[in-house]
Amino acid sequence: MSISPGSADTLASASAATTNVPAPAVAIASGVIDSTHPYYLHPSDYPGMNLMSSAFDGKGYGGWRRAVIIALSAKNRLGFIDGTFIIPKADSTIQQAWGRCNDMVLSWLLNSLSKEIAESVLYSQSAKDLWSDLEDRFGQADGAKLFQLQKELSSVMQGNSSVSTYFTKMKSLWDELDALNTFSSCVCECECGAKVKSLKAHQDERLLQFLMGLNDIFIGVRSNILLSSPLPSIGQAYSLVIQDEKQREIHATPAYSGESASFIATSQPGNFRKLNENRIQRTSFESKKYLGICSYCKKPGHSIQKCYRIHGFPTDFKFTREKRFQGSAQ
Repeated sequence: MSISPGSADTLASASAATTNVPAPAVAIASGVIDSTHPYYLHPSDYPGMNLMSSAFDGKGYGGWRRAVIIALSAKNRLGFIDGTFIIPKADSTIQQAWGRCNDMVLSWLLNSLSKEIAESVLYSQSAKDLWSDLEDRFGQADGAKLFQLQKELSSVMQGNSSVSTYFTKMKSLWDELDALNTFSSCVCECECGAKVKSLKAHQDERLLQFLMGLNDIFIGVRSNILLSSPLPSIGQAYSLVIQDEKQREIHATPAYSGESASFIATSQPGNFRKLNENRIQRTSFESKKYLGICSYCKKPGHSIQKCYRIHGFPTDFKFTREKRFQGSAQ
């Protein structure tokens, strides 16, 4: 039994199961179709409209297919690609309305394809024919594609990416893998709990994949998650890791190490470096300067133990102009 919660077939199969009949026949007065009818074209519907923001170029068919199904279902046009809305035969007016809607869906699909792929399906007679062609060419879940996805999953690491970017990458690979899953999920009303346990094991496996790719700075929150019993869901674990990441960003304070300061000093030009050294020496000297007043000469900046007037002036002492004048006058 395989679990495929993100399968792109869910919406299409549900629609086909409930509406696998021709579109309901309604009374058409004066060629006007009711707005709730599938063949009704809204004034905002036009052939140049794009169902997707980016055209399908042969890669990521599962995600593109899922998005197209959602868009057509929202416009009540899904029956034109899954065969639900067959060509009417009895009423010519309804047949014309079906033809207009079919051509409109054809235009939307062609606009959602790259130029090369669109040219290969340009002459499809109906939207269903075009869709079937794409399904046969790109929708087959071959072993090579499954191997590629599993290999990418095993090699995805956070690295320099944020937790959000890393998780988004993992989530896209999981969804694409689910879209390629050809096995049906369990739908029986069993009471043994096997379905719930299987789904929980599937979620726990992906939780471990997510935790293994995180950087080592999240080892603390990762340990707390792994010690939980039972293990939390992927969404809950992601929320805890995001909170830890935000806390680290808040408490992070830039600091310069001794090696960084040394590098900055050695990388500066000679004159600028000497200026900085002089500033450092002057700052160091000023910080050690005596702030008291000599009790003998009443001059600030030295104590009586170092007073030159008692112990004599050094030979290299430079007198001020006033002192020289006083000395010569004596």
